[in-house]
Amino acid sequence: MNSQPSRHVLVTGANRGIGLEFTRQLLARGDRVVATAREPGRATALNTLAGEYPGHLHVLPLDITQPRAHAELLRELPLVLEDAYIDLLINNAGVLHSGERFGALDLDNLEHSFRTNAAGPYLLTQALAPQLADGARVVNMSSRIGAIGLTTRFGTPSYAISKAALNMATVLLAQALSVRDIVVVAVSPGWVRTDMGGEQAEVAPEDAVAGLLARVDDLSMADSGSFFDWQGEPIPW
Repeated sequence: MNSQPSRHVLVTGANRGIGLEFTRQLLARGDRVVATAREPGRATALNTLAGEYPGHLHVLPLDITQPRAHAELLRELPLVLEDAYIDLLINNAGVLHSGERFGALDLDNLEHSFRTNAAGPYLLTQALAPQLADGARVVNMSSRIGAIGLTTRFGTPSYAISKAALNMATVLLAQALSVRDIVVVAVSPGWVRTDMGGEQAEVAPEDAVAGLLARVDDLSMADSGSFFDWQGEPIPW
């Protein structure tokens, strides 16, 4: 049974995969969730959840790559949160361009990956800082693929480079927000069975999210700026 008090949570990229599973589990434990998607009208599963949890789930549009969309979200939040602050921000929205090969990687993929996976979460957190409660937690969805110390082969370069950048953004945000006791961490959910991870992936989304939420519940300021997996094990940078 969840012993945590009800929180206000914002989850990006919540229309499917890990973001949708975060939303499901957060609602089931009594939290109030603002879930974002680029096209809310097409987020069928998310809108179904909104019907099941009236007043507890609000679905708002957000393109993580567009700062003007961040500003619009900031304007709308007080309306759906009734002037409450965000206790937990989960920067989950991300992109993986498959099929990249050395010698054929183009700037478009690199730019799009960086804007979505690194610049987007950083700038959104910066924009939402006034809306974050003192003592809030910010969880950046990274990947072991972004760990420089674990890299042993060439693969998914735009994804790897952008996730490594997200890890640095996490450490910088942890420093910037420490004066308000806001904990900022990077996490790796593992190879999860989602549209991005594929059917052969090792970890069920339910297990990955449950593990991450359990770890997030126990975070303290001593953990801010750290990088760990869904089982709570630290990951080298």
